[in-house]
Amino acid sequence: MTDVTIRKTEHLHGEVAAPPSKSYTQRMVIAAALSDGTSTITNPLYSEDTQAALQAVIALGAGFKAGNGCWQITGTYPLQVSKVPIDCGESGATLRFMIPVVALADGPSTLLFRGSIERRPVEPLLQSLHRLGVETNVGKVCGLDTVFVKGGGIIGGKTSIAGNISSQFISGLMLACPMAKKNVEIALTSPLESADYVKMTTAVLSKHAIALSAEDRHIVVPAGQTYKAANSRVPGDFSSAAFLLAAAAITNSKITITNLDHESVQGDKVILTILKNMGVAGKICPDSVEIHGRRTPLKPVDVDATNIPDLVPVIAALACYAEGNSHISGAKRLRLKESDRLASIYAALTKMGAQITVTQDGLTIQGTSLHGAVIDPHNDHRIAMATAIAALGAKGETIVTDCECIRKSYPQFLTHLKQLGVDVVGGKLDR
Repeated sequence: MTDVTIRKTEHLHGEVAAPPSKSYTQRMVIAAALSDGTSTITNPLYSEDTQAALQAVIALGAGFKAGNGCWQITGTYPLQVSKVPIDCGESGATLRFMIPVVALADGPSTLLFRGSIERRPVEPLLQSLHRLGVETNVGKVCGLDTVFVKGGGIIGGKTSIAGNISSQFISGLMLACPMAKKNVEIALTSPLESADYVKMTTAVLSKHAIALSAEDRHIVVPAGQTYKAANSRVPGDFSSAAFLLAAAAITNSKITITNLDHESVQGDKVILTILKNMGVAGKICPDSVEIHGRRTPLKPVDVDATNIPDLVPVIAALACYAEGNSHISGAKRLRLKESDRLASIYAALTKMGAQITVTQDGLTIQGTSLHGAVIDPHNDHRIAMATAIAALGAKGETIVTDCECIRKSYPQFLTHLKQLGVDVVGGKLDR
């Protein structure tokens, strides 16, 4: 267990590169593993979640070679049957992507999940796959939640699934169904939330010569397609960079975050608009973003988080430093993340003196001064990082316990804070 102490910091300065996108890396790894030939992924993210995706495809027979800032993945199809259970770690995305993918193998697969399937549900995905001819069930192995997939291929046909629980369900189906025996039609029974993540999946599929159509709430995936090897570069991650951008806003600092492409298909780039609405000045360049903090309090904002759930923790931290009430809505799904994020945000920030009301689908936050405290992030990487950012303007020092959970998405977070001038003690986590 690693505890980190963060002291109030008046001013940050410098330049760091945003970490590569976790979401893109996971999708590119799986698409490469299904491809005919060898694909090169440049600038991949090294994190616990991306390692889980990588180990999963290796277990299914994909070849792998790392070197000089890139991964080379040689595809394997038909997929081999893993002789041992495939460990998805605590990565809900890896689990949800791999359930449909392992159905393509000739025999049964067992997927282990080190989180809670009750918190990161998969049942809607299993029901949707059942309509496509895939047999699955959920159980336990050595105390871990487990999904058993019979394998033998995806027959195809028509299925349906909710669009407002997790976009990862839809992305998982899109990754596997091009290799179904018959065309697949997916009807969404509710509006799609986090739609930009599905667009991201579509972009990765297109790079590998996979075609599909998605209009309104209806997706059609033609069967019998062949993934082609492709060379791709992982763009910088706006959801992770948001914490650094918020740090500059809170501390009246000027910093530059490189490796950010404003043209990439990432919904979380809206953090730039949110900061602007809060009165933060900045400059968007072709491959970087400059942020200038402000001496006066931030302006309050009203944010609909339906399509940007990962930004809610950092928006909440920013809102504590606004003059007035900020409102975050459309965040009900955050109760099904690594922690109940609405409850975790409330617990962490109110312990630091924040005035927060938890609403039916979000938060209302009244700006006020914060003070240091000892914070338990509940093994949630985004809560740990949001608390660390909130601590920069808080009186005294803040201790974030069990901070190693940031390895899940942003292992270099503390290193980057130190490079920008934050007084951080402990947390030798970067690798």
